[in-house]
Amino acid sequence: MSDPERIDVHQHLVPPDFSRAMAERASALGWPAPAWDVQSAIAMMDRRSIATGLLSFPAPVAAPDDPAAARDGARSVNDYTAEVVKDRPDRFGHFAVLPLPDVDAALAEAAHALDELNADGLMILSNVYGRYLGDPAFEPLWAELDARAAVVLVHPTAPPVAPVPGIPSPLVDFPYDTVRTALHLALNGVPGRYPRIRMILPHAGGFLPYAAQRFAVAARLHPDSTPEGLLGELRRFYFDTAISAGPAALPSLLAFAAPGHVLYGSDFPMLPEEWATGFDTGLDDYPHWEPGQLHAVNRGNAELLVPRLARS
Repeated sequence: MSDPERIDVHQHLVPPDFSRAMAERASALGWPAPAWDVQSAIAMMDRRSIATGLLSFPAPVAAPDDPAAARDGARSVNDYTAEVVKDRPDRFGHFAVLPLPDVDAALAEAAHALDELNADGLMILSNVYGRYLGDPAFEPLWAELDARAAVVLVHPTAPPVAPVPGIPSPLVDFPYDTVRTALHLALNGVPGRYPRIRMILPHAGGFLPYAAQRFAVAARLHPDSTPEGLLGELRRFYFDTAISAGPAALPSLLAFAAPGHVLYGSDFPMLPEEWATGFDTGLDDYPHWEPGQLHAVNRGNAELLVPRLARS
């Protein structure tokens, strides 16, 4: 039976001003256009035993060559999302978007979102127009987010490679890009250098848990790293279960993730609700949960990341 108290760390919204752009992006990626409004989101949450959804906007907010539009777009998305949360703080939380690659603008927007909008964390795409997150240019941002002990959802986006014809990019390329950016972050020492940041990798980290031992070989190409050290960096990440709670994926995820680092995620409305029921059932019916572990995944681990959602 589903835990009626789930906290969904991977739930999205589509502000009205961005609905057409999101539909066009989904079509270009070979994916169904998402439809979203507050009432349908709450109805979905009630059906799926989700107490609270942490909302984020999972797409670029402007064209890559328009930094002013990116600043305005991020502010518009974040202000809109904050109003949704303000109206229903019991049902929603907020991961704010940032206008990267402009690091100064991203720092200003992070301060606005965290200090004035009371955002619960931040959402950063897995690559910024082809630049991955271990790039030294992002160092000032990581330093500031570490000082704030911020929660960061690293949401996948399309990698800078041609898609495979006939295969939707969100289905196969997004998990691939999660792995690319996670390994880039780890090889550049970002998780260890900024240990107060809690980074969430959606979709069980793509295939990172399954292939972590293989990726650890990359450390042998770096003179200051070891396979054991690289695995330790990778295990600093948190992981959500969106589109990933299958009988082959769960054993690998639970074997690799550090205790307390697995969280519930729905990916609504990017994943249509009727496509998602099997993944919820996969969590509920997994036969190897230890006592209290499923509740920790559904709620308890998220309470530690977002203490305002904790219940006595």
